[in-house]
Amino acid sequence: MRKAERLNEIVHYLRRMHQAVTAEVLAHAFEVSPRTIYRDIQDLIDGGTPITGEAGVGYVIDKQYHLPPIMFDADEIEAIALGIGMVSNWTDESFAQKAQSAYRKIQATLSAPMIHELTQISTFSAPSHYKIPWQVSFTEVRECIRRKQRVSMAYLDLNEQLTRRTVRPLALISFSPVWLLASWCELRQDFRNFRLDRISDFTRLNERFSDEKDKSLATYLKRVEQKQAAARANDCGT
Repeated sequence: MRKAERLNEIVHYLRRMHQAVTAEVLAHAFEVSPRTIYRDIQDLIDGGTPITGEAGVGYVIDKQYHLPPIMFDADEIEAIALGIGMVSNWTDESFAQKAQSAYRKIQATLSAPMIHELTQISTFSAPSHYKIPWQVSFTEVRECIRRKQRVSMAYLDLNEQLTRRTVRPLALISFSPVWLLASWCELRQDFRNFRLDRISDFTRLNERFSDEKDKSLATYLKRVEQKQAAARANDCGT
């Protein structure tokens, strides 16, 4: 990655963060040394970017700082178009409309050469008969995740056993053609993945939940990462 590109990406990275980010974290994210990050941050500050930092705490950027218009290259445009197509084909109509709306806004910012690149796209997502239908509202599930709203639902497991669950919905994860609802299950007092096509009677409860470290999405993802690392280690040992 060229330095100019890295500087731009550092600004984007800091704007996405809700807390201070250390040089070590940035160095790992951009695969450079902390010393390089120190120089990059100083170059950005010297150029007028409102970044502040404190030793041992990290860097933050003024969220009111406006970036110049985003520029995409041909591969980035193709990746965005492919992602829009996959959202359109593998979610629901409401989310597909949002994806198409976002794509139109992106198109409106493109230069003439980039508009031309859109006509050269050669990767597509097509509708598939392998898509497994579900009874619940995909959009409603997303809203419950965003609003941190507890839900009650009936779940039919792979052994055809039906149980009633109260869960904290954390994320929707695609394992094409299956969608999983990652949750904290209050019945099992542990994280569980529920297949969307096996959920019925999905009911919002008038209860919000707050992030608790042991029941959060971050902890869920960390546990998944640990399981994957253990599986890779086992594969290497066989």
